[in-house]
Order: sequence, then structure tokens, then C-alpha cells
Amino acid sequence: MNSRVYQGHFARKRFGQNFLNDPYIIESIVNAIHPQKGELMVEIGPGLAALTKPVGDRLDAMTVIEIDRDLAACLQTHSFLGPKLTIFQQDAMTFDFAAYSAEKGQAIRVFGNLPYNISTPLMFHLFSYMGAIKDMHFMLQKEVVNRLVAGSGSKAYGRLSVMAQYYCQVIPVLEVPPESFTPVPKVDSAVVRLMPYQEIPYPVEDIRALSRITTEAFGKRRKTLRNSLGHLFSANVLAELNIDPTLRAENISVKQYCQLANWLASHTQPQEQSQEN
Repeated sequence: MNSRVYQGHFARKRFGQNFLNDPYIIESIVNAIHPQKGELMVEIGPGLAALTKPVGDRLDAMTVIEIDRDLAACLQTHSFLGPKLTIFQQDAMTFDFAAYSAEKGQAIRVFGNLPYNISTPLMFHLFSYMGAIKDMHFMLQKEVVNRLVAGSGSKAYGRLSVMAQYYCQVIPVLEVPPESFTPVPKVDSAVVRLMPYQEIPYPVEDIRALSRITTEAFGKRRKTLRNSLGHLFSANVLAELNIDPTLRAENISVKQYCQLANWLASHTQPQEQSQEN
């Protein structure tokens, strides 16, 4: 039997498909999500409906985004789920969560077993819609969850950590072994809850400044700030912000990155900002 075939569907590598099949894990995830009738629930990548069915059991209606045409068609004709579902057969990276939230008149609760090959860019896509999202529950590669929750000083701490923790409270929920999937992936997985802040703890004036600083600092993470960010901040400015220029990117807290971003935004000429767009 082909290990990539499950319930009659061939797992497509280009979509990063691994189908969850462990009843205990499925129940644990659904309980963590705790869906309630009347909520705007949107699942990314429902696949063979391992999470869709038990979540749908608790709801009168829900929305799914599925890039795979065959899987979307199966959901549409599903005897129990079909009538409850609004199906968008498209790439979640192209979905406008803000427009959908505005259309429905409420914030979205997003969940899904995210394909590992798009999980990080998809997280950044979702960060741009934080005002439209109530919370997010995702199954991800364990390494990605470790990066999301990592604090400064950790080897896992990076640009994803800073940007996620700028927008959200990040809470690990449970770990999921490879044998909970078909086909069995070569990595461990984990479930994480991200809860967008009602009020961001360290607001920045221009999110592009925070994105630029974290990209450049972690792009040269083995170098000290004096070397990685010296073209943006003089030693005097770093001293003024009480940031040690001999530290590396992984030693700077989210709060300190936000301080750097606000300084840069207030000292950048309008024409410089427009060139970065």
C-alpha cells in the first residue's frame, strides 16, 4: 500500500499534505479550540476533515480555505459537513481576512493543521490582519512553535519570535508525534495558540521599521548589533536607548526592538520610507 494514500486521497507533496489520524490528538485540539455556535470559525487546509468534522459537530456553520481542488470538492458533497460549509478553494496566502471579517461583522477564529512548507510565510500574512482575528490555533512543525514562543537569549529566538510576540500572546498547547499522521512526517509537530493583543504592549509607529530591523539583525545574527545594525544606529543612539552594541540579535528583547523601530521611524525621511515600499 502506498504510504502517501489515505482514505483514497494521494497526499500531494507540493501542498505539504500530511493527514492527522490520531483520535486522542484530534479531540485534544478541538477541546483547546473550544468552538462555540455563532462564532466565525475559519479553518485553513481542512484536508480530509480530521478537525473539520469534530469542530463542525459543535457548529451550525463554518468556513474552510482549501487549495486542493479534489479535497474542496469532497467537502462540498459531504453529507454531514457540506450544508454547513462555506468553501474557498484558494491559497490561504491570497485570502483577505479583514474583508471577510467586515462582511460577517465579527472577528475570525482561525485554526488549522498548516502545511509545513508555507507555515512561516502564512503566519506573516496573518499578522497583517490582526485587527480582524480573535485567536488562532495551529498545528505546526515543532521547530516553528519553538521559534514562536522563544524568548530573547534562546537559539530559537528570531524574527518570527519577535513579530509573533509583538502582535500576540503565544501559548504552546500540546506536542504531536509523527505517527499521528499519514504519511508519517520526518519531524515532530506541536499545537500553538496565538491570541492577538487588544492593546499591543509596545506599539510601534511604523511596522515596516520593525520588520526591517529584525530582518537585518537576524540576517546577520552572529554579528554584534554594532556590525549588523551600525548603518541604521550609531553607538550613541544605542547607548541613548540603553542597548549594548556588543550584543547579538538574539539578545535583544521584543520591547527593545520596538524601541529601535520607533527611533528609526521618527528619524527616517519620508522619501526614504517611500523607497522601501
